[in-house]
Amino acid sequence: MIRFYRSATIAPGKFAGAMAFAREVAKHVKATTGVDVHIGMPVGGNPHRIGWSAQYPTLALYDDMATKLLADAKYLEMVAKAADNFVADTTRDEIWRVL
Repeated sequence: MIRFYRSATIAPGKFAGAMAFAREVAKHVKATTGVDVHIGMPVGGNPHRIGWSAQYPTLALYDDMATKLLADAKYLEMVAKAADNFVADTTRDEIWRVL
């Protein structure tokens, strides 16, 4: 089992926009790929972050989903349009293997 985590820091004054984008992109990923994306916020540490997580049976299925999204014009447009909601260069991706 593979778990994917992405987090980003919300820009000052952009909480509402970041939350709206988080929900919109999670819904789009589900509709496009069938993968459930969960939205979260940290309990400790920097409270101005938001994150997404998803689970895949194999790394190959994760790769298929990522490839599909990178070819999806609507997804890329959504991400570009929402960029000002986040602090530049704070996006962090992690892929974990579940033991």
